[in-house]
Amino acid sequence: MPAEPIRYYDRYDRTLKTEEIYGEKWLRFAYENPAGRFFVWLLARRIFFSRWYGWQMRKRMSANEILPFIVKYNVNADEFAKSPFDYRTFNEFFYRALKPEARPIAPGEEVAAFPADGRHLVLPDLNAIDGVYVKGSEFKLADLLGEGGLPEDQRPLSRLFAGGSMVISRLCPVDYHRFHFPVSGIPDEARLINGWLYSVSPVALRRSLHYLAENKRMLTAIDSPDFGKVVMLEVGATNVGSIRQTYVPGRVMKKGDEKGFFAFGGSCVITLFARGRLRFDPDLVTQSAQFIETYARMGDRMGEKP
Repeated sequence: MPAEPIRYYDRYDRTLKTEEIYGEKWLRFAYENPAGRFFVWLLARRIFFSRWYGWQMRKRMSANEILPFIVKYNVNADEFAKSPFDYRTFNEFFYRALKPEARPIAPGEEVAAFPADGRHLVLPDLNAIDGVYVKGSEFKLADLLGEGGLPEDQRPLSRLFAGGSMVISRLCPVDYHRFHFPVSGIPDEARLINGWLYSVSPVALRRSLHYLAENKRMLTAIDSPDFGKVVMLEVGATNVGSIRQTYVPGRVMKKGDEKGFFAFGGSCVITLFARGRLRFDPDLVTQSAQFIETYARMGDRMGEKP
């Protein structure tokens, strides 16, 4: 039986495309084959495996992989803040900065922007989250927020975001891997929630959406004058070396300001809004209702205050 392709909607040319999956053979073996799933359970989900791979990407000789990667995946080098020849390791290239004009930020304080480049799935009502990637996949908001083991009356974030909305922004290895604030406001200090490092590719999430709530992640609450409390979670994944925060907690941050970056590997950013605080753009809702992700770049608009 042929493997099911990963399809996404390109917002810019308004067409459906098939994703070229980085490491596809390994990924499909790991999550679609019983022997592969045992390997994931035994080794690949564990942090030392990703640390070892990240170490490989920090070696000087890894820089030899940069130009072949750019050519194979048609990465736009004109956007880079410096020359491809100036990166000393593949990891440096991976979390590269871009020229400011490469990612314009959607104007308007009542407009929310995507926090990262990637393929985005929007969920306007978290009460209807079941079956997003696979029918019957269990997903509990309290687990995602690190409140799953607490009594009901000690879950403030779970109560606040019940019935709210969620954006899952999935970054592939070919994407720009810095993440930014989707709204203006004052962020608190990022809180680490330890966990495993499963893949966050749809190949894996079709098996279990709950991987998002099991993986290592960092949670930041943002007090926004226009959107109320907004939560960002940067979710680690297999072969993500680390999640690094570059912002200053407690300082007013503008929409589009850099928040941090991922070291090597695909990963995702999840953004949560309370009920009634955000109205997603129609194209995102239409595609997500069919379980199709929409490709959009960091800074592009995802919705507005109702």
